[in-house]
Amino acid sequence: MSALHLKTSRGISLAAYEEEEQTPVKIGDLNRYSRRIYTIVKVVSITEPREVSSRIDRSTHRVAEALVGDETGSIYLTLWDDAIDQVEVGQTLSIRNAYINLFRGSMRLALGRFGSFEVMEESPIGEVNLDNNLSSKRFEYWRSSDRGGGSPRDRRSRRGRRRY
Repeated sequence: MSALHLKTSRGISLAAYEEEEQTPVKIGDLNRYSRRIYTIVKVVSITEPREVSSRIDRSTHRVAEALVGDETGSIYLTLWDDAIDQVEVGQTLSIRNAYINLFRGSMRLALGRFGSFEVMEESPIGEVNLDNNLSSKRFEYWRSSDRGGGSPRDRRSRRGRRRY
């Protein structure tokens, strides 16, 4: 793989962030803060795609979840639009630059804008460990409004109008 020599707006070279050879992370070693994940997983099942609307531009997208895993554990992988049609049960995927997302309090493996996957010809994974399903564990999460966050305008509106 060749080094990527792009400069960001702050002048930082992105070549420093590209890894030439990376050891795959085992699913059982993931946690809710995992980022830049490179892993190899086997697809166990895929849910039926459902349609959702984007909050930003109200466009319609298809989303499905694939239960994927290795010998250390399993997790749901969120698939969007065209990626749904590329994944089949029984395939082995090499996933790069993924991250963990919390959806309704449970962990999901997400590709996002910069993640990718490739279907592998041969599978190094024998049996998938379904007993250690990371997506079945519940995590508490909060929105910024629950922590007292939000903009100053939100806090002012609770006190009523200012009068000058």
